[in-house]
Amino acid sequence: MGMPSLRAILSLSRPGGLPTVWSNCLAGWWLGGGHRLEGLPWIFAGATLLYLGAAFLNDAFDVVHDRQWRRARPIPAGGIGLKTAWRWGLALLVAGAFVLWGAGPVAGGLGLTLVALIVLYNLTRHALPFRPLLSGVCRWALYALGASVAARGVTGWALWCGLAAALYMAGAGFFAEDKERSEPRYWPAALLAAPILLALILNTNEYREPALLLSAVLGIWLLRCFRYLLWRLDRNPASALEGMAAGLVFVDWLAACPVLPGRQSYFEGPRELSFIFLALFGISLALHRALREPPQNPVPAKKV
Repeated sequence: MGMPSLRAILSLSRPGGLPTVWSNCLAGWWLGGGHRLEGLPWIFAGATLLYLGAAFLNDAFDVVHDRQWRRARPIPAGGIGLKTAWRWGLALLVAGAFVLWGAGPVAGGLGLTLVALIVLYNLTRHALPFRPLLSGVCRWALYALGASVAARGVTGWALWCGLAAALYMAGAGFFAEDKERSEPRYWPAALLAAPILLALILNTNEYREPALLLSAVLGIWLLRCFRYLLWRLDRNPASALEGMAAGLVFVDWLAACPVLPGRQSYFEGPRELSFIFLALFGISLALHRALREPPQNPVPAKKV
């Protein structure tokens, strides 16, 4: 087999999720006290490599399933070889874990934890009914990873907000699994609403107003996603799931932008940080839509 095409590499890499990885790390860094910028390049680079490695391994582990249900994926379509996907995926995971050690021992330890979670996530595709929770735990670890290089380190705020992001990601994952079900489940919507609930509980006094505003932004966006997922007249699962995935940036925006009492930062205030989150949201949504897979029909089972 020849060299993989650019389209195959992009499809395998799932770049639409990368902006949400960066926003997770950025939110964790902000909630950890900000200030120290020297560790952020290591965090962004290491997290990017781990995400790309996870994306390659996901297709390598799922090749049997994809050959029946998702034949447009790069490996079943012949765009990239299975052995090549394995080699690239493992090499990227090793490189990501190595880079994170450059940010310090805490970040290095969290990087190894993420590698273990990524492997466990892929190994349990058909064995663990609540596998999307593992995806959520990975996002929680990204918050801790960002906070580990900040001035105050891994704070309670970073952990609590990381938990909210984890529950949101798990909810989106359960809805993504419903693509193979005749009827979608409704209870994962409660997980998607967890960041809003946490924001309303934790933000009081002068911080209540920005929390309400950003909660409204996230809530309106989720209603738009539910319209395409749960309402039969406008049903478009691809648009709904892309919106939920990109909406994780809004979760990070909600977590980071209401500034904590007494906080100082290299940013002059939430407005500058908001521009970054909005840009990441737009990039994520655009990448998801540009690389959307065509509808698939499963390969009929052969009669024996």
